[in-house]
Amino acid sequence: MAPARAGEAARERGGGALRCAGGGLWAAGPLPRSSLPRPRLPQRPRLPPAHPRPSHPAARPPSPALLAWRPSRLPAAGRCPAGRLAARCMCGNNMSAPLPAIVPAARKATAAVIFLHGLGDTGHGWSEALAGIKSPHVKYICPHAPVMPVSLNMNMAMPSWFDIIGLSPDSQEDEVGIKQAAENVKALIDQEVKNGIPSNRIILGGFSQGGALSLYTALTTQQKLAGVVALSCWLPLRASFPQGPISGVNKEIAVLQCHGDCDPLVPLMFGSLTVEKLKSMINPANVTFRTYSGMMHSSCIEEMMDVKQFIDKHLPPVD
Repeated sequence: MAPARAGEAARERGGGALRCAGGGLWAAGPLPRSSLPRPRLPQRPRLPPAHPRPSHPAARPPSPALLAWRPSRLPAAGRCPAGRLAARCMCGNNMSAPLPAIVPAARKATAAVIFLHGLGDTGHGWSEALAGIKSPHVKYICPHAPVMPVSLNMNMAMPSWFDIIGLSPDSQEDEVGIKQAAENVKALIDQEVKNGIPSNRIILGGFSQGGALSLYTALTTQQKLAGVVALSCWLPLRASFPQGPISGVNKEIAVLQCHGDCDPLVPLMFGSLTVEKLKSMINPANVTFRTYSGMMHSSCIEEMMDVKQFIDKHLPPVD
C-alpha cells in the first residue's frame, strides 16, 4: 500500500521500505538503543524552561525497543535537529496511577485537552510543554500511566498504558489492555463532562503510544470530540476497524498527525500508513499530516506551534 500524500499542508516525507500485514504493529526492523541527550527547551515561543528530573528507574531498561520521549527539554531553535532524542516507551491498562498533572485554565475553563504520554514517562513532562502553548480558557490534563510489566522490554515494570508484545508485522497486540486503556480514557472524558466541559469541547492527544491510544479511543468512543492530536504514533488494532468509513459520532473528527522524518523508533512509514487508513475511515479533508525535517522520535518548536494552532482553531473561546 502506498503512503498517502498529505496535501499542501504536509512537507516532503521520506522513509525506507516497510512491511504491513496482519493485525500487529507496522515495523521496520529492531529499534536502536537510545542513549542520546534530550534536546534543550526554548525560551521562545513561550515553551517553558524545564528542569531536569530524576527519571523513573524503570525508564532505563537495557532493551533496544523503547518508543517514547520525554518533552522536558525541546529544541532551542528553528529547525528540529536530527540526533536529539531521549527515548522511552508508553503503554496502559488502568488509571490506578497518581492524579493527572493539570495545567489549569487562566480563567473559567470552557474547553480541555487530555494528553497521553509515552511509555516509561509521566504526564509531568508534557504538562510543562503544553503550559508553554496554553490558551487561557483551556484546561490541560496529562494523566500518568500505571506501572506494569512490558513484554517487549523483558517484562520490566514501567509506566505503561497497555502491554507491547512485539514489533514485527504479525506480532500479537494486547487487545484486552488497549481496550481497557481506552475505557479508562473515556472515563476521564466523562469526568470533564461532569465538570461542565462538553465532550465536543475536548481534544484528545498523545505522543508515541499515547498518540496511538488517543487515536484508538477517538475512533471507538460514542463521545463526540473536538479533535485528536497524534504525535509520532500509529493506529493500534487497525485490523479491527472497517475497510471503509466508520459510522460513529466522530466520523467527521479533525485529526492533526505529526511525525519526524528521521524517527528511528516509530518510522515515518508508520505515520504514512496510519494517515492512509484514517483518510479511509473519516472525512479525509479533516485529516492533516505534518512532517518535520531532521526530527527523530521527539518534538520541536514547529510541531508544538502546529499543535497550538490546531487547538486554538478547534477550541476557540466561547465567551
